[in-house]
Amino acid sequence: MKRLDGEASENRRNFLKVAGGAAVAFAAVKDTFAQSSNPKSARQKDRGRSAPPDRGMWITWYDLPMDGRDAYLSWLHGTYLPDLLKRPGYLWAAHYASQDLEGGTENSKRYKHVDDPKVGKGYHYMLLVAATEAGVFGDPVPSVLHASLPEQGKKMLAMRAGERANIFTEACRRDGLALGAYKEGMTGAPCVQVGSFDCDLDYEEQMHAGYVLERLPKMCATPSCVRTRKLNSVAGWAKHGIIYEFASKEGFDRDYAPAVAKSPLGLNGYSVVPNLVHAPNGPNSALRIWPPLPKA
Repeated sequence: MKRLDGEASENRRNFLKVAGGAAVAFAAVKDTFAQSSNPKSARQKDRGRSAPPDRGMWITWYDLPMDGRDAYLSWLHGTYLPDLLKRPGYLWAAHYASQDLEGGTENSKRYKHVDDPKVGKGYHYMLLVAATEAGVFGDPVPSVLHASLPEQGKKMLAMRAGERANIFTEACRRDGLALGAYKEGMTGAPCVQVGSFDCDLDYEEQMHAGYVLERLPKMCATPSCVRTRKLNSVAGWAKHGIIYEFASKEGFDRDYAPAVAKSPLGLNGYSVVPNLVHAPNGPNSALRIWPPLPKA
């Protein structure tokens, strides 16, 4: 019995030694981790305080017939959008007329495009509507909101051809050099380049890193870039979206292509662009037609 008691006492002493050593090691690791993570925690706290207020985005692409186009634009700019912006959570809207397909006449050769009759091919007009978060566009959803419009409004919406839409949430944003001189706050800049696309699962991490480490920093380092927004889909065909905002068409023409050339969308110089499937006729640039551009 005494031998057993002695063994028990020895085992207990050994256990306490091991446990005590583990506790000391854990405390040291915890202390080291806490010290090394303090700056990061501070940055995260700062980032939280400065989070952009307009992180929900509803984008609609479409075409219009010549007949009745002026009446439609008058209604959209004078009635539909002002009424929309009175709704809780809606922050700003910007209507754009498309200019150029990226790559010009080579667009269809340079990029893969989805071929699905359910995905509208319109692109001559883009309507961007921003809200505090994507949840704003869930109560009500756009289809329910449009169903509640008066007959005149429904008639105007019926003029849209090749329409498609996406509801996005903002994944990340970066401010450009031109933001300081931009006087219109959150509202979409005078010139934008917009892409919407899908990406094979095998390449999504590379694509994400490419945007965060290469494309957004290089684009925002150009003189005319106001900001960039990388988007992820809540509803709609495209899983991903990207918006580059520029202070002017001249600045876009000068700065966009060189920044793209210097920032492969991937890791270690590899580009995942050949593995992306874009929406019809995308990506493309556009000029804002509403709200009217401020006079110089």
